[in-house]
Amino acid sequence: MRQYQLYINGEWIDAKSGETFKVLNPYTEEAIAEVAKGSREDAQIAIDAARKAFDSGIWSGLPPQRRCEILLDIAERLAAKQSELIELETKDAGMTTRMSSMADIPGGIGQFRYYAELARSVPFYEGLPPMEFPTSYNFVLREPIGVCGQIIPWNAPFLMAVSKLAPALAAGNTVVLKPASYTPITALELAKIIDESDMPKGVVSVVTGPGSTVGEEIAANPKVDKVSFTGSTEVGRRIMELASSTVKKVTLELGGKSPVIVLEDANWDVAIDGVLYGVYLHSGQICVAGTRLFLPGSIHDEFVEKLVAKASHMKLGDPMDWGTDMGPLVSAEQRDRVEGYIKSGLGQGARLACGGARPKELEKGYFVEPTIFIDVKNDMKIAQEEIFGPVLSVIKYSSVDEAIDMANDTIYGLAGAVWSEDMGRAMDVAKKIRSGTVWINEHHMIDTRHPFGGYKQSGIGREMGIYGFHEYTEIKHVYMDLVRKRESKLWYGMVCSG
Repeated sequence: MRQYQLYINGEWIDAKSGETFKVLNPYTEEAIAEVAKGSREDAQIAIDAARKAFDSGIWSGLPPQRRCEILLDIAERLAAKQSELIELETKDAGMTTRMSSMADIPGGIGQFRYYAELARSVPFYEGLPPMEFPTSYNFVLREPIGVCGQIIPWNAPFLMAVSKLAPALAAGNTVVLKPASYTPITALELAKIIDESDMPKGVVSVVTGPGSTVGEEIAANPKVDKVSFTGSTEVGRRIMELASSTVKKVTLELGGKSPVIVLEDANWDVAIDGVLYGVYLHSGQICVAGTRLFLPGSIHDEFVEKLVAKASHMKLGDPMDWGTDMGPLVSAEQRDRVEGYIKSGLGQGARLACGGARPKELEKGYFVEPTIFIDVKNDMKIAQEEIFGPVLSVIKYSSVDEAIDMANDTIYGLAGAVWSEDMGRAMDVAKKIRSGTVWINEHHMIDTRHPFGGYKQSGIGREMGIYGFHEYTEIKHVYMDLVRKRESKLWYGMVCSG
């Protein structure tokens, strides 16, 4: 079993309390790692180190080219350990090896390379329109914000760690990262690689421990200049509340209840598989999962019949097996949560078309069958709240306008999808969906170069691409006077004269 300490100020140390916690493989339900359980005090030590490192300029003061070189070196070290990271991510998070090897790990390494290059290519200086009277030269400087606290979720731990660390470091900030307690392993392996690089001490710290202590300290500590959080909307509200005490900058990527609108002219061969991919990837434990399917009454019954036939034949089992379609949920607690929503759906009058139980053939693992509800009303709990599990709510509509109204009738606005062979109609629907990302005839397509974030209570700010990079910079306007004579100043005669 692997052993991990806290990584603070360039050193591996035990938690001040000496406490540890076990990390379980959600497929075997057995411990695979023992990790130091950090506290507020440990978080404070890490924040102090980050503050000292930033204020000293040992990272922010480096030429962008040098920051780029160090970050590229980290990316290459990650690439050299890719196979090990794939195995660890699969066993830790329960995602299938297909997902970890085709998306999560290579995607994270690609992101690190992308932001490393941005460190030297993004201009930190931008000229502004000149003022003719009084004559002056004006420009903008982009500067790092300072100490950034970053709190990541358990569903895609490596990708989430990189998507926050890489842009923050590329912009010159220092970082204290808190991984989720369910899935801290690959973030700690990333810390090992950072420790082996030329990254100065104190620039990156990784503190594992409960959100109620470590996370809250990061959000509230006055020495932290910015907080970036990915997770539930409920916790995001708490982060905002804590950050408000010192008016911290925040980036929040929160919950979702993504609508999927299928129009009558959709290509069924593609749309049926796309809908299943949209909701069941990583057992539905993805913030943009397409968990609300809107179908026109004219095709509802036949479309659902084909969905059920395919969902019922999905292979559940060992995530390390390449043939597995869907792995377990991350924990027993998450399985209980999903089962609670299934019970709620039945209690409110929805009907199960398939699934809704634990697979009988699997004695271990936190599994729930691919589940499809029909006769769902848009105001039901299963249609309004983020379940974060393999549960699809099918809602019938009579007109496209009705479908759009129901799609937008939620507190969330993270993503959505439209399926149609008519690109004009599809684009019209996409424009009317109130969410940060809308796919046409696709789902889950998120690229490092493209902005990602939510409308409404799905978040604040954007991650990914140049947009995510700029979230980690301050804008400073510099006014350079070109008027030398006192009597030529604009203010001469207003306040000072003679």
